Amino acid sequence: MSGTSDTQDVEAWLDERSDAAVEELKAFCRIPSVSTDPAYKGGIRQAAAFVADRLTRAGFPSVEIVETGGHPAVVAEWCDVPGAPTILVYGHYDVQPPDPLDKWTTPPFEPDIRDGRLYARGISDDKGPVMIPILVAEAFSRTRGALPLNIKMIVEGEEESGSPHLVPTVARLKDRLAADLVVSADGAMWRADLPSVTVASRGLLALDVTLTGAGKDLHSGRHGGSAPNPVRALARMLASLHDETGRVTVPGFADTATPPDPAILDAIRASGFDPAGYFRSIGAPVPDPLPSAEDLLTRQWLVPTLEFNGIFGGYSGPGTKTVIPASAGVKITCRLVAGQEPEAVRAAIERHLEAVTPTGYTLTVKGHGPGSAAFALDPDDPALAITEDVLEGILGARPLRVAMGATIPIGAVFQEHLGAPMVFFSFSTADEDYHAPNEFFRLENFRKGLKAWARLLDRLASDLRTGA
Repeated sequence: MSGTSDTQDVEAWLDERSDAAVEELKAFCRIPSVSTDPAYKGGIRQAAAFVADRLTRAGFPSVEIVETGGHPAVVAEWCDVPGAPTILVYGHYDVQPPDPLDKWTTPPFEPDIRDGRLYARGISDDKGPVMIPILVAEAFSRTRGALPLNIKMIVEGEEESGSPHLVPTVARLKDRLAADLVVSADGAMWRADLPSVTVASRGLLALDVTLTGAGKDLHSGRHGGSAPNPVRALARMLASLHDETGRVTVPGFADTATPPDPAILDAIRASGFDPAGYFRSIGAPVPDPLPSAEDLLTRQWLVPTLEFNGIFGGYSGPGTKTVIPASAGVKITCRLVAGQEPEAVRAAIERHLEAVTPTGYTLTVKGHGPGSAAFALDPDDPALAITEDVLEGILGARPLRVAMGATIPIGAVFQEHLGAPMVFFSFSTADEDYHAPNEFFRLENFRKGLKAWARLLDRLASDLRTGA
């Protein structure tokens, strides 16, 4: 492996234009491309068009907005370097809902720079990171007249809603998307103060559970004490899903889970993670006794979860309404680990809920798409070592190999349909509130990311070509 790259000319070109690039990021983030809410459908189309236009202006000779049966994907190809390796870059242009709006310091779709951070919904996940490889490809073309290797891109519009159409789209376009390596611009580094590379991510399963009692809302004076109350019943049912420590107690939930890579456990022990600081950073009371760093990180990265994301039923407006609701419901998401199959987990949860449903109630469980399996990188893949070399050169220390508690659905998808290895190369960090109010992206990391991607493309071009 050569271990070196010389991209000073490309990096200088990017540095000279970094202010203009930030303005482009602001324009991108003004587009409200929320994938889960039909009210934002226009923003989705506008964002896809923005990406397609920016790829075209960067120099990609083939750019297409591809219909998927849901929100469109943008597919681009720039493959005119004979004999060079081909990489497929993945990212997404859709964003999380901005709610609750009253918690934002500035409006979510009006980007604002404060203290070296750009605040906007979607800036960290994934609009900032996905713009970086586009800008870097353009820089190579403008400075050297050609790319160092062949690049394809797929930028989808459904990642934040579980990527329900990604699998059929990749399967249908597998010949067009074929590559030697997939590089994800989505993902995140673990901490801003500790270089890391993500080598595993948890899977995802999403469910809506509804419990129905009577056929209509009832007066609590006339019917209280005799009519079924689904809020009360659902609360008892949900309490049966965990033990007092928060671990899932559903029979069969994690029976097939496999042990994690020992290297991740080594990273946990070497992390210097501060448990008390963690609780303070999320605005929660520090518990007593305080969990250990190893226990907390193991739970966040390597243990499957079942979380309640929202619960509803009856009246929740101001004042009082004396009503027994006809139904109550809960939104559930599960983060899965290696060995768990989403459909089997769903079946286990449904069996358990059916078993604890009281007589006189009707249970309905609805899934959101097929779910995503967990993913782990091959620890011996040469592309992973190359990314670690590049990150060490940019960040000044060898990165830890860490797991991600969140879900990147693409891992298993590209592995199955393209047979290509994959590495994560995002310059977001996990503290940037990317699913919460006041999401931000460090502009210092944006600039580092531009340099790092330039060096990564140069290294991949030389080292993958020679098989080093």
